[in-house]
Amino acid sequence: MRGPNAIDFWRGYALLCIFVDHIPGNPLEHITLRNFAIADAAELFVFLAGWSISLATGGPEKPNSWDRVILRTLLRTIEVYRAQLTITLIALGILAGAAIWLENDLFLEWHNAEPVFTAPVWTTPALVLMTHQLGYFNILPLYVVLLIFAGPLVLLGRRSLILMLAVSFAVYAVALVFKINLPSWPYAGVWFLNPFTWQFLFCLGFAFAELAAKGHLEPIRRKLFWPAMAIFAAGIAIRFTGYYPDPLQVPSPRLIFLFDKTYLSPARLISLLALVICFSHAYRPIAEAFPRVVTVVSGLGRNSLAVFSIGSLLSLIGQIVRFQAGGLVIVDLGYSAVGIAILIFTAWFVEWRIRSKRPSSPPSSA
Repeated sequence: MRGPNAIDFWRGYALLCIFVDHIPGNPLEHITLRNFAIADAAELFVFLAGWSISLATGGPEKPNSWDRVILRTLLRTIEVYRAQLTITLIALGILAGAAIWLENDLFLEWHNAEPVFTAPVWTTPALVLMTHQLGYFNILPLYVVLLIFAGPLVLLGRRSLILMLAVSFAVYAVALVFKINLPSWPYAGVWFLNPFTWQFLFCLGFAFAELAAKGHLEPIRRKLFWPAMAIFAAGIAIRFTGYYPDPLQVPSPRLIFLFDKTYLSPARLISLLALVICFSHAYRPIAEAFPRVVTVVSGLGRNSLAVFSIGSLLSLIGQIVRFQAGGLVIVDLGYSAVGIAILIFTAWFVEWRIRSKRPSSPPSSA
């Protein structure tokens, strides 16, 4: 297993924020990333996913062959898709079980689940196709689509980062201006996280990783540090005041001027990039001051798919617990502590299984 590093640490931090934020009303949500920026942990997670794709395919110095790039991204796509189907099925079981055990059919209506129970013939194939998604279970479908196109994007980026980013930005801009998104089915609507716009953040993560490996990122960071700090301070002020642009007052195309998460409006994108520039050197002092914490959080990021999957289910259970407890702070804090402990155990367990499957060293000859 690789040791603690900045990418795994920040990915682990994003996973903790997602777990907490997916239990609305949890008092710990006041200290997560979304309170200090227009962006939130979802943007950080996708950006780091793009960065990780660069590392997983060898980086610019030792790039994998084109067939290996396609194979690796395809296998990861299948793995993530399988995880999405599994946690969706378990989530539906949790909601149905809560409705039965607590004698409250309201749980069957939570998070867009009602059609699954009332019209299973229509919604079952939609769940398989990911055109019907449960609330708070939207990130992995986005990730599946991003991974489907990750192979060609990596190969294009290795030939020309500028061309890859130009193509990616063109898709982003067109989708943003004309509100192009993947449709939901069989019920009207669109995907909560639009792959056509979020792919640009994914590509930026890949591009940052490639530039960092070549030593080209640091000069850019130094030039943009103070403007990024100003954007970071503005983000804190915006969150503190609760400001949100009035959709009826901004000019068209409106999505450019709003803080829309579905279409990843520019304000959210710029906010995330400013955070990356401001805190790209923060890992080392944090690691020196809190080595044990960094080791544990990096373990979460190192096993991100398993941790995210368990965290999503724990968040759903936490919502039910909070609903039943009436929002008692002591219950919220206690459940959060238990949930985080389970996430840490999940990361440890995944790595323990991998270590236990390794063949033991052959005995030395006499």
